[in-house]
Amino acid sequence: MRVALDVTPLLGPRTGVGRYVASLARELAVKPAGAQADDLRGIAFTVRGRRSLPAALPPGFRPVGPPAPARALHRVWARSELPPVTLLTGGVDVFHGTNFVLPPTGSAAGVVTVHDLSFLHRPATVTPAARAYRHLVPLSIRRARLVLTPSAAVAAEIGDTYRVPADRLAVTPLGVDAEWFDAAPPDAVLRSTLGLPERYFVFVGNLEPRKNLPAVLSAYRDLLQERPDAPALVLVGPPGWGPALDLSGIPAERIVFTGYRGDLELRSVVAGAVALLYPSLYEGFGLPPLEAFACGVPVIASDLPVTREVVGNDPGTAILVPVGDRDALGAALAAYADPPDAAGAAPPGAAAARRARARQFSWAATAAATRAAYRRALDS
Repeated sequence: MRVALDVTPLLGPRTGVGRYVASLARELAVKPAGAQADDLRGIAFTVRGRRSLPAALPPGFRPVGPPAPARALHRVWARSELPPVTLLTGGVDVFHGTNFVLPPTGSAAGVVTVHDLSFLHRPATVTPAARAYRHLVPLSIRRARLVLTPSAAVAAEIGDTYRVPADRLAVTPLGVDAEWFDAAPPDAVLRSTLGLPERYFVFVGNLEPRKNLPAVLSAYRDLLQERPDAPALVLVGPPGWGPALDLSGIPAERIVFTGYRGDLELRSVVAGAVALLYPSLYEGFGLPPLEAFACGVPVIASDLPVTREVVGNDPGTAILVPVGDRDALGAALAAYADPPDAAGAAPPGAAAARRARARQFSWAATAAATRAAYRRALDS
């Protein structure tokens, strides 16, 4: 197959969608046993940073297309089916819009990944650019022969919201990099560099409204009132956007902002945590909980349909709390506040059960499901 992917998310800090595109592209470039290698191309709809595209692509992919500004193209493609994206990529069998938006594809089979519907369900928590998806996503769905989602929960939402039949939907769950299973807690040098305390809870992600960090800070304040020696709170990720976090009542030494960290440091910080916090108001998948599981680390997460789909139903591996329930979140924090050798520590085998759950999700499986979706799109 001749396949072109929108790889714009590879340029810049790789959170969420960027990590999905990077891992998917890497595994698509691995030739399936007994099959012919695919012709794989990557196009980035951007002017700034375009020169870094060749280095961002994995071996097996080649960059195509001239520098092209995404916003200008989106404005054109929102009103017209011309020019087709194949004018930029060259002739391909499949074009994959990896980040919510699918341009006109001409004669190529169009596939689009819709990661979530936060722009509909939680519009106040997304950026103005993401709110534009209210128009761009249904247009992309109409253009696509097949719509990919990271979870069955999102597939059901899309089917209900946009009346998309099941035969035009494909679930391609995300994966966990193998390196997470061997991650070690931070050494003395990294602890000193990042200012990490001995024991801490960790949050990973953009510091933005949808992640519901005010609820964490409120519950953490309550915990400190009862347990001044409770683990510290470490927030890992780019600044994001939205109102400034209210840190009143939390001693400065009890909260650490590390900023965005590379993969190696990120894995180490998560591996050394008492528990990972995932208090989101809404999500399309749940990669940080799976990665924490790969390290054997417990998870405290919002009780969302997609969270249950990802982490499973073993109560010994994670604590799921109702969204907005401050008391339940505080109780979950307290449950993991004691040192591991204290009474009531994690049940035997919990870490192994978490790792076993994480091993059910791999990027190789994501790529295999995506490649199968490409063939479905071609055959439809």
